[in-house]
Amino acid sequence: MNKYLILILIILTGCKEKKLKKSNEILIPPKILKQSQKSNLIKEKFLNDKNVIPFLNEYAKKNKENKIKILTKYGEIEIKLYEETKYHRANFIFLVKEKYFDNTLFHRVVKDFIIQGGNSDNPKISTKRRRIGKYLLPPDTKKGFKHKRGTISMPSSEIENPHKLASPYEFFIVVAKNGAPHLNGNYTAFGEVTKGMDVADKIANLKVDKREMPINNVFINIEIINNK
Repeated sequence: MNKYLILILIILTGCKEKKLKKSNEILIPPKILKQSQKSNLIKEKFLNDKNVIPFLNEYAKKNKENKIKILTKYGEIEIKLYEETKYHRANFIFLVKEKYFDNTLFHRVVKDFIIQGGNSDNPKISTKRRRIGKYLLPPDTKKGFKHKRGTISMPSSEIENPHKLASPYEFFIVVAKNGAPHLNGNYTAFGEVTKGMDVADKIANLKVDKREMPINNVFINIEIINNK
């Protein structure tokens, strides 16, 4: 009888193990698969140096907007983006629609020169950048646009960059009375302020720390103000 009992226990234990394995095979892989598929979908949307120009070329055809509004606690700055600088316009409109700029800052202010925005120490902004992708834009300086007062332009990347490739997530507005002609040919002017230079001037005169960052944060949101 003991032999029979042992045999029955072995069979029952074996059945339980098989049921557990079967249960694991059904429940766990789909969850892992779903996460994997989600990850792959996100990766396919990442922009990089190889795919960004073809992407922006198509994006520019379908998204014709060229006027935006920067909202700050000091007022609003309206800007018209140049159609001639196609990739820079399309890139900026794309980032606005992705709400990248929401809650970024005017993080660099140089009195009588420029105010620079589009970045923040907030980890959420870094997360947005990673989601969108890591890429630089080639300069487009041969359209004849100069860095006059009110010009919006893109700074070059902080990495060693002899070709002055632009950092696509940031921008600066020239506030100097006589413009900044020494920037011509090195940075891409891709638009100009049409209303609100008084607001830009207020920001340009704020007190800053040693990093040229305003002591009191100047948060920004950016909206599109027309559908062309």
